[in-house]
Amino acid sequence: MSETLAAAVIQRHRRRKGNTKRITIDLDPTEDATHGGQQLSFFNKLYDSHCYLPMAGCLTFDNEPDQYLFCCVLRAGNSPANHGCLSILKRLLPRLRKAFPKAKIRIRLDAGFTGPELYEFFEAQRLESVVCMGKNPVLLRFAEPLMAPLRDSLEAGEKTTPRFGECLYAAGSWKQKRRVIIKADIALHPGRKPKENPRFIVTHLKTTPKLIYEKVYCARGDVENRIKELKLGLEIDRTSCTSFKAKQLRALMTAAAYVLMQELRLHAGQTSCARAQVSTLRLRLLKSGAWIESSVRRVV
Repeated sequence: MSETLAAAVIQRHRRRKGNTKRITIDLDPTEDATHGGQQLSFFNKLYDSHCYLPMAGCLTFDNEPDQYLFCCVLRAGNSPANHGCLSILKRLLPRLRKAFPKAKIRIRLDAGFTGPELYEFFEAQRLESVVCMGKNPVLLRFAEPLMAPLRDSLEAGEKTTPRFGECLYAAGSWKQKRRVIIKADIALHPGRKPKENPRFIVTHLKTTPKLIYEKVYCARGDVENRIKELKLGLEIDRTSCTSFKAKQLRALMTAAAYVLMQELRLHAGQTSCARAQVSTLRLRLLKSGAWIESSVRRVV
């Protein structure tokens, strides 16, 4: 069913956007809090809760504002962020390349999706990859020449502006060095101490560090809105069945419903519902309507 859902989404957009030049893949995990003794519910330190950790996958065609859901895989609560990533891509990429033979394929991932096996797979598949990486002492040393002027500006009472740079870096488990984009920044919040916030992006793209970070990587944050719609608009986190497989089935049915809601939004492209959330579409278009007749004596 999961493969059929992905195939249906790809074929729909092949008819709609057959001349697409670039397809962007976004994969993102999210918390699905659990209660009681449910199968494969485990404690997750990051979310500080017992939960499942489903992974949602979306496709963006060229520079369209919408990201189109193609999968939702329910996973155990203690799964690493990148668990199942390669399996999803191995099923997805052949279908994408068959449907869009001329399109370049890009993948954007958050910091949990690190590891040499992922980078080597991206390179073997000729993917344009943009992957956030957690900081470590070596990367912090590379970032120091960019962080030092920010500290000086902060001490002088001046406004700090993020600085961008790059380096070639190889972790001990990597077979080769890769380009790493560096964003040096100091986070300022009222009532809190300034916090140094360097960020690192592993990428194969050739454009400037600032452009890669601000225009390419940061755009992946919009997938959070798709997850919010799935949760608040369609309750995909209502995993109240007894068995884990039944919960996955429920999640797939909800994902299919969301694909239909996205199709409805496509058809409303020239109306006030063009950018409406799922909850708004349900309220305006799907809930029972009424015809109101009013006269001098009464309203019916």
